Amino acid sequence: MADGWIIVVLLVGAAATYVWRALGVALSGRINPGGPVFEWVGCVAYALLAGLIARMIILPVGLLQETDLGSRLLSAAIALAVFFIMRRSIFFGVSAGTLALIGLTVGDFRMF
Repeated sequence: MADGWIIVVLLVGAAATYVWRALGVALSGRINPGGPVFEWVGCVAYALLAGLIARMIILPVGLLQETDLGSRLLSAAIALAVFFIMRRSIFFGVSAGTLALIGLTVGDFRMF
């Protein structure tokens, strides 16, 4: 009897997941990706990302909290500069920022 309930729970869970996916596929052809709603969603996403990055720099938690604020600010500036120098390459920007933070932390760089 218990095996029957497990199958029912699995089927209900799968149906709940796949119904929303099927609805998304059915409606995706009617959505205008350049419309004002998607533009607003994109702006909100960028604002959330900027807020998270600012929080990581100004009010970090965990191991990042043990690094110097100056090192975090300088690493972020280096990452941003490399991002634009390398034609907006996220890979090079993130790599340069990470390596700069590691180098400044290991070298015991203190700005503040």
